[in-house]
Amino acid sequence: MVTLKKTRPMRLLSLPSEDQIPVLGQGTWHLAEDPSRRADEIAAMRIGIDLGMTLIDTAEMYGNGAAEVLVGEAIMGHRDEVFLLSKVLPQNATRRATLAACERSLKRLRTEALDLYLLHWRGQAPLAETLEAFDLLMRTGKIRNWGVSNFDVDDMEDLIAVRGGDAVVADQVLYNLAHRGIEFDLLPWCRKLGIPIMAYSPIEQGRLLAHPVLRAIADKHGASCAQVALAWVLRLKGVCAIAQMGTLEHTMENRGALDLTLDTEDLAALDLAFPPPDHKQPLAVH
Repeated sequence: MVTLKKTRPMRLLSLPSEDQIPVLGQGTWHLAEDPSRRADEIAAMRIGIDLGMTLIDTAEMYGNGAAEVLVGEAIMGHRDEVFLLSKVLPQNATRRATLAACERSLKRLRTEALDLYLLHWRGQAPLAETLEAFDLLMRTGKIRNWGVSNFDVDDMEDLIAVRGGDAVVADQVLYNLAHRGIEFDLLPWCRKLGIPIMAYSPIEQGRLLAHPVLRAIADKHGASCAQVALAWVLRLKGVCAIAQMGTLEHTMENRGALDLTLDTEDLAALDLAFPPPDHKQPLAVH
């Protein structure tokens, strides 16, 4: 039995559509890959929902749909509490293929509608076709919002130039201490238009956890290195973090990041160890 520690209330972030999402969501990349961990992964996700991390991020790509199946099982009986997000692969992003891909995702997720549907990254399909499909999916009640992932400034400019492109509600990109390039241009651009950033891999898939500066800050606050890395991402308005939570321990640890406030000394030390960008950088992806 896991005792739920009392923590600060979950902060919420408003989308341009006026829907609200928690600033800390649950990611499912690499889940459903090991059958022996399935029960633990489902239990961890359900605890996360109980702790207010009701934004669930998945994709048709993850485990070739297996992650969506796992999510569908985990949220049974909790669908009304969850803000459910999935993604369409770029090779499926033509008008007809997007509609078919969405139907497959809905079936795997055991739901009638997605709260947010993202184009996973930009491919060869014309953006106009993808947006036509998104518009139809919204009009038929299959999705409530649409957005994009791994789009840089030039991609976003192309997007909003397409008819209906200004209805985009989010851009999900790689953002963490080791990859700060979006601070130079994409983040300010999105802020100007009121488009939230969803940060994936906020702890760099664990590669940040051995860094001595994070360790020192974590020790100072009685926290973990993962909580420091997450709190750093969550310091920004208009940004939410999608963190993988495959175990109960990780779920509880990640939720605790919302109880950590980094002070100016901490932020200065992190800037020294991980300098902010002073020029345009290619958009980082995993």
